[in-house]
Amino acid sequence: MTFNPNADVSNNTARRRGRTAAIAGGGIGIGAIAVMLISAFTGVDLTGLLGGGSPGGSTGSSQGTVIENCETGQDANENDDCRIAAASLALDQFWDENLNGYVKPSLTIVDGSTPTQCGTASNAVGPFYCPPEQGVYLDPTFFQILRQQFGASAGNLSQLYILAHEYGHHVQNLMGTMEAYPNNGTGPMSNGVRMELQADCYAGAWVGAMTEQEDASGQPYLKAPTEQELTDAINAAMVVGDDHIQQQSGFVNPESFTHGTSEQRARWFATGYKYGLGQCDAFATDDL
Repeated sequence: MTFNPNADVSNNTARRRGRTAAIAGGGIGIGAIAVMLISAFTGVDLTGLLGGGSPGGSTGSSQGTVIENCETGQDANENDDCRIAAASLALDQFWDENLNGYVKPSLTIVDGSTPTQCGTASNAVGPFYCPPEQGVYLDPTFFQILRQQFGASAGNLSQLYILAHEYGHHVQNLMGTMEAYPNNGTGPMSNGVRMELQADCYAGAWVGAMTEQEDASGQPYLKAPTEQELTDAINAAMVVGDDHIQQQSGFVNPESFTHGTSEQRARWFATGYKYGLGQCDAFATDDL
């Protein structure tokens, strides 16, 4: 378990939006998974490349609906949707304490797919942050794809790492990092790679401090991570390394990197976890 069972997570503001997806049934091939993982943790809609469904049918209200059966830490331990919704409370508290002027992002739990200002959100595209909306989108069935078709562990803490990474992009947006270091193409030293590695470091820093966030009664939301949970989180970071993804097609091209290697992603997460936010400036070093 990751959450303290008695923690009160009922006041989360996450909302569910979307429709049933077509991907969950027959599965998708390795090539499509590679496209999906390349797009993971970005705001780029690659659904069309996967042959997946574009937004259609009923998408519900623009605000979405509340996440049901998400009242306690025990609920969060047992349900992916609630786990993500509950983690937003601890993440918002952490960043409110560490960033002056912090503004909470919206968090949308995607049910299949839903339109956004950054393209279609779905399990095919993967989790992403949409800067114009200051919103994070995540379809929890994405974790099943990682487990079943790509061999990732995608355990509880891995899921929280993925969410924390997206919150890291929100912080970069608030701090002006995205504006100061615009996209300058691809490659191992590109701004895109630096942006992703910094978000990994931010996620690690939160995991290192996550037992400090408490509900209204003083109950910590989360327990200290075990070694196995940390291993699982690092595994999730490594799975979405550029080199690991490209190896599935048999050819690794560093000049096309957009997220960093598996080793880099794991190392920057570990750096944040061990040393905190002060060591997360990926734009001030050439030792990536």
